Amino acid sequence: MSKVELLAPAGDLERLKWAVLYGADAVYLGGWKYSLRSNAVNFSMEDIKEGVLFAHDHNVKVYITVNIVFHENDYDELVDYLKDLEKYKVDAIIASDIFILDLLKENNINLEFHLSTQSSCMNKEAVKFFQKEGVKRVVLARECSKEDIKGIIDETGIDTEVFIHGAMCMGYSGRCTLSNYLTNRDSNRGACAQICRWVFDLYDEDKKINKETDFSFSPKDLSLINYIPDLIELGVKSFKIEGRMKSIYYVATLLSVYRRVIDAYYNGTYKFNKNDQLELYRCANRDALPQYFDKFPSTNEQYYIGRQENTNQDFLGVVLDYDEDNKEIVLEQRNFFKVGDSINIFGPKKEAFSIDVKYIKNEDGEEVDAARHPQEILRIPCDKKVDKFDLIRINFFN
Repeated sequence: MSKVELLAPAGDLERLKWAVLYGADAVYLGGWKYSLRSNAVNFSMEDIKEGVLFAHDHNVKVYITVNIVFHENDYDELVDYLKDLEKYKVDAIIASDIFILDLLKENNINLEFHLSTQSSCMNKEAVKFFQKEGVKRVVLARECSKEDIKGIIDETGIDTEVFIHGAMCMGYSGRCTLSNYLTNRDSNRGACAQICRWVFDLYDEDKKINKETDFSFSPKDLSLINYIPDLIELGVKSFKIEGRMKSIYYVATLLSVYRRVIDAYYNGTYKFNKNDQLELYRCANRDALPQYFDKFPSTNEQYYIGRQENTNQDFLGVVLDYDEDNKEIVLEQRNFFKVGDSINIFGPKKEAFSIDVKYIKNEDGEEVDAARHPQEILRIPCDKKVDKFDLIRINFFN
């Protein structure tokens, strides 16, 4: 049995490198054009070239999103762009506009085509059509149930990519026009204003019917952490994490958890661990549920009244170095912590562990009672060796 791919978002070159270090088998990213996350920093052509070289040096694949809904004036530089992606040895493109398949053939461009979730593919007949056209992988709509996924894989045998974590959309996998209608920012062109997360008043004709409570219709986020064995046994080929605009802490945390669970399944040690759910919950500010996978969603799967999103300050710092002589961690601080706090340290391919902060030294070697200044370089004692790129967070485990 080939091992399932863990596919991570990369909003820029820095986050690509963090994703690779924290266990991704593949990353997906967008260039400055043709990508549905235009608000992300995204990649210049030089960044794409460097990112592919870095990823391939670590045996990690790179997929480029070319998944906007194309208008007439979008074609001019597209062929040259695709030729450059081929030259840089990109492993595949992710697109929803099927004309790109013909464009690849007509111009002898050797790029594997993965069908974007923007095509809202949810049934085997649609998959068969795309398969005949030359699509190598289908990124299934987030609205697919377990039965939908099984039926598609059993009937077609095509490589399937399934979202396992991240934001949902109130339209079918991103097919929403509210943003364009209300703000002139087109979600199908990469500029969604997330109207479904706004709050509204409710009216019955001219009469306002909500009183103190605002109304929204935002779905809660998706998490399939408890269904990893089911998805592997269904034959899913790639597990996709959404979040090209998320922080390095978010990406590293999710990859650490899902990498650990996937590897445990294959080495025969998998068992449910409530701490996996806790880690995922603590690195975000929204509830995350299985959504459509195990049943049709109800009001419990959406925010419609009383939605609250809290700013997360668990992320305390990035390890820059370890001073073995003095047994001290050298770190770049990100959020407030103080002497006496219990902190947790985690990193690639290692077990997380916790310590109490016995002292904090600033860059001048002076002891301070707390870390108050973001990106300040500090030292804290730690008898256990840590590594560059390990991350430090609040110890929220019991």
